[in-house]
Amino acid sequence: MQILILGAAGMVGRKLTERLVKEGRLGGDAITRLVLHDVVEPERPQASFAIDTLNSDFSIPGEAAKLVASRPDVIFHLAAIVSGEAEADFDKGYRINLDGTRFLFDAVRTIGDGYKPRLVFTSSIAVFGAPFPEAIGDEFFLTPLTSYGAQKAMGELLLADYTRRGFFDGVGIRLPTICVRPGKPNKAASGFFSSIIREPLNGQDTVLPVSTDVRHAHASPRSAVNFLVHAATIDTSKIGPRRNLTMPSVSVTVGEQIDALRRVAGEGAVARIRHELDPNIIRFVEGWPRRFDANRAESLGFRAEASFDEIISIYIEDELGGVVPA
Repeated sequence: MQILILGAAGMVGRKLTERLVKEGRLGGDAITRLVLHDVVEPERPQASFAIDTLNSDFSIPGEAAKLVASRPDVIFHLAAIVSGEAEADFDKGYRINLDGTRFLFDAVRTIGDGYKPRLVFTSSIAVFGAPFPEAIGDEFFLTPLTSYGAQKAMGELLLADYTRRGFFDGVGIRLPTICVRPGKPNKAASGFFSSIIREPLNGQDTVLPVSTDVRHAHASPRSAVNFLVHAATIDTSKIGPRRNLTMPSVSVTVGEQIDALRRVAGEGAVARIRHELDPNIIRFVEGWPRRFDANRAESLGFRAEASFDEIISIYIEDELGGVVPA
């Protein structure tokens, strides 16, 4: 079993790597080689199998072909420019999120000769655009209102068509906002959802740029990795031709997030949140979905947390050693 992870230096990529190294298997197969790729060289963990780390820009013509030349059995395509950066830099967003994806898919197709890997693509709930029903079901259409959402929607269409044509066995997973993200804030417009929990738990002040009645859908980094592993091992005959799935999530308001923080860490943590409205972030949020009925994904075995309290508890367990700071 050879595995390739694109975007391996990112937060989800690192956690997926940790999971694969720890278990040494994917599904029923022992891992023999893991290739970690990103635009910056990923860290190389110690493992019982071979690990290679590579850094390059996979959106440069010819680079993707080098990455798949060894015919990996499973490809995790996590590489992307995040929402805020894709909106701020139009050319870069389309070059990485669309052109890079197309080059990767074509590199697999060009090998031919019976090569048909499982390819797991991380899409986003940004493929949906307002106006929304109260809860977005599996039949809701794609009308993205951001460049990032448009790029991910195009990736979904490519994945479905290349799978239909038999070039690879693709599964696209629409991730909700992954929260609570460890480390420093990134350029995603949704980053404040993590910051208003992470920074107070780390004893730092933070800014809330939207009102507390904003509602959004979340899943933990642990769930994101579970989604990826399940997508890589699922019997795709059960999915059928509709290869892109909205993942389960926890829908809460920002106020409910803060209430959960208060229950877990007390009033002192909540006091570190300063309200400072940002019109640009507010504009983004107004076009985001709020709640999902992910019945199809759940029927296929995908699972997320049951509450936001659980999401915070996972962050404390995985990132803070299980100890709530005083």
